[in-house]
Amino acid sequence: MATATSDDIKRYRENLQGEIDGATIYLAMADGEEAPPLKELYRRLAETEQRHGALWAQRLRDAGVDTSRMGPSWRARVLAWLARRFGAALVAPTVAAEEARSQGMYDTQPEATGTSLPQDERSHARLFRELAGAGGLAGGELARIEGRHRSTGGNALRAAVLGASDGVLSNTSLIMGVAGAAISNGAVVIAGLAGLLAGAFSMGLGEWLSVQSARELYAHQIRVERDELEAIPEEEEVELALIYQSKGVPEEQARRLAKQMIQGDPRVALDTLSREELGIDPEELGGSAYEAAFTSFFLFGSGAFVPLLPFLVTSGTPAIIAALVLSGVALFGVGAAITIVTGQDALRSGLRQVLFGLAAAAVTFGIGHLVGTAIR
Repeated sequence: MATATSDDIKRYRENLQGEIDGATIYLAMADGEEAPPLKELYRRLAETEQRHGALWAQRLRDAGVDTSRMGPSWRARVLAWLARRFGAALVAPTVAAEEARSQGMYDTQPEATGTSLPQDERSHARLFRELAGAGGLAGGELARIEGRHRSTGGNALRAAVLGASDGVLSNTSLIMGVAGAAISNGAVVIAGLAGLLAGAFSMGLGEWLSVQSARELYAHQIRVERDELEAIPEEEEVELALIYQSKGVPEEQARRLAKQMIQGDPRVALDTLSREELGIDPEELGGSAYEAAFTSFFLFGSGAFVPLLPFLVTSGTPAIIAALVLSGVALFGVGAAITIVTGQDALRSGLRQVLFGLAAAAVTFGIGHLVGTAIR
């Protein structure tokens, strides 16, 4: 075996870290999943990641590198906590996107030649695209599983983080604009509270309208699908067979599955068509509008309170400096948190968020100062 170079060792470390993170997340998803087929799927994926990790750990040990202290990254720990606390479906879209990005990572690595590594990575990406085939799942189970993940959507974590980001950024800019005009501290507090409440109510109502409209649209689409199933079941059977074929199911098997589904229990048939053809989970219809509204209200309000806090305990320049510092810290946290979804560098993302946020605050402070000077 050739001696490993420093670049090789760096690559082995990155590979091992990725496999440790993957195993950690999959085990957490198995713990947070209620459906037995998915539990088994996630456990199998974790076992594969652990097997891959053992290969890279051995490579590092052969190169004289101690791997005993290597553990899950902070991002993997956060995703694992979310999966256990709120269910695997919350993080599944994020994990699916990561698998899609990394499916070719071993294609050009010489150590992976003759192993199952490239095939396994592509299989993981395919499993998350389709959620079919690995566990020998029946057609009805596949429909329920896939619909479950579709209903969650890939933007839940992103929306939560950006809701808080909007609160910090918009209220910081508003407060700095009023403070720049050199108006009394009381006016700054009133403006900050008004900005907090107006923005939070706007976000909450907007989210309620969005989710409620989507629920009503989904309910209408399901009613149309039910009418079509009753009136023209043959055409629905053909459509379902084509959907199965598009997922890689052989034509004869796809037709057999579709026929069994359509000619069986009408409720199961409608449920399957809703999930497979429309991408809708009939049990959730996109989630609760009230829950979405409250969450948006709370997240925006929490972010908007950050720049307001200093003006509640002090005033003038100390309050302005403290507000900018707290807002910078909050914006950095938001920028770092969004990398849980994007997988990008947390430091770079956090600093970028701080830069943009403080630039916006500086602009509004300057405008406020000019306006305040002009009207005095």
